[in-house]
Amino acid sequence: MNLQTGARSNGIVLGLVALVAAGLEIYAQTRAFAWDEGFHLVTAQSINRGKRPYLDFCFPQTPLNAYWNAGWMRVFGDTWRTPHAVAAVMTALAVLLTAGYVLRRFPEPGWRLGAAVAAVCSFGLNIVVVEYGAIAQAYALCLFLIVTAFLCTVAAVDREGPWSAGAAGFLACAAANSSLLTAPVAAVLLVWMLFCNRAGNRWAKLGAFAAGSAVACAPLAWLFAQGPRQTIFNVLHYNLLYRQREWSGAVSHNFGEWFAWIGSPQALMLGLLSLAGLLFIRKRSGWERAQRREFYLCAWLAVALMVHISTATPTFRRYYLLAVPFLAILACAGLYDVGSRLGSPDRPWWPVLIVSLLTGGCLAKTLIEGRDEFCWRDAEQIAAKVKEVTPPQAVLLADEPTYVVTRHVPPPGLELEDSHKLDFPPAVARELHVIPQKELDRQIKAGVFDTVEISDDDERVDKLGLRKMYAHSAKVEDYDIFWGKQSAPAKALPPR
Repeated sequence: MNLQTGARSNGIVLGLVALVAAGLEIYAQTRAFAWDEGFHLVTAQSINRGKRPYLDFCFPQTPLNAYWNAGWMRVFGDTWRTPHAVAAVMTALAVLLTAGYVLRRFPEPGWRLGAAVAAVCSFGLNIVVVEYGAIAQAYALCLFLIVTAFLCTVAAVDREGPWSAGAAGFLACAAANSSLLTAPVAAVLLVWMLFCNRAGNRWAKLGAFAAGSAVACAPLAWLFAQGPRQTIFNVLHYNLLYRQREWSGAVSHNFGEWFAWIGSPQALMLGLLSLAGLLFIRKRSGWERAQRREFYLCAWLAVALMVHISTATPTFRRYYLLAVPFLAILACAGLYDVGSRLGSPDRPWWPVLIVSLLTGGCLAKTLIEGRDEFCWRDAEQIAAKVKEVTPPQAVLLADEPTYVVTRHVPPPGLELEDSHKLDFPPAVARELHVIPQKELDRQIKAGVFDTVEISDDDERVDKLGLRKMYAHSAKVEDYDIFWGKQSAPAKALPPR
């Protein structure tokens, strides 16, 4: 590829990624929303108030993404819009790095640009990537980290020095310290690097990889040193033992999620092209051994991630988006094989155009169908009413998105709504900073809260006696808001 052609190809890929980034930013600021991101944002706000995850409140995740969000919110504003904007950028960068790898390393020179365009569309227009790569949860940061770790590992095997290996270890373990869904990535990259090393001392690279991993794990180690029991509970025990609590259908739910790809044209096409690519590389490609090994690494990463994600109880189809960049790279090989067989090896654009249009069409259809779903604009309407009737120092019971928008400090133990399903003895609950549901109901009936926001559930409202307890109420969207206690002030919340 000469300089002029290379510059033209780079410009085309950059332009396409810029369009993807612009679309992600627009979606991030208008429609992107997930209920689970509420507690991630509450955690970031709590960190900026001087609190520590695990030690001061319950947060059943590894901590780096929370600190990442908190840092950006401190600089650019305490609002959900800040992490959304950053997430869209990180997802777009992951798409750019993936497409750049294909443009530089795809073994068929005549297909490099076409394959890179296909990678941009397969990755950047993927439905779950768009929907969840633009929110405050860890998906966007993890996508960037694992793709960058992959690139550093590929570079490390041909370099004498250990620095690329150290960077790979740091990035892969930083991803795991942002979300345990990426936990297998570090092990796969390390084994592949040691097995395929072609330059330098592999043991020095092993040491560098381990050192980089240790640096990435330092924040978690710092929290563990201050509160071993709380840290182990939040990071391990909660996820292994308590996520499925009060969910009797968690196992059957998993079966539905495992086979959800059957009903998704995008997922079917990406999966089939990836499989075709793997078979082509194995049997017919004639590529050099080093080139094939890099594509095999993509396959190992995708399989390891999907198997690991499938073992979570419950699991969700959105988790599988973490395998998309590696499947997209394999799919480029599959597209080359299929396109060459149906057409000409020197004319990639019709197969690329067909795949891109199908991928983009599926995304457009999904976004149009979901245009009326609940989003942050609706949460802001609810929060506006709550803020209107709730003084700053009042005790508020609300959903996590309302705490985020109003910036009202959640009472101790209410930072994570899902934790109310944990029924621990009082001493254990205080140590782990959770309030069991029966204790929360007792506090509500006792009039502890000055304002109560509750989802539209007449049976629960009547059971708690909220209409008799409060003088005023309002309904916004599908939520009831109660304020103006008619009884005498209740005792303060018990200390943690």
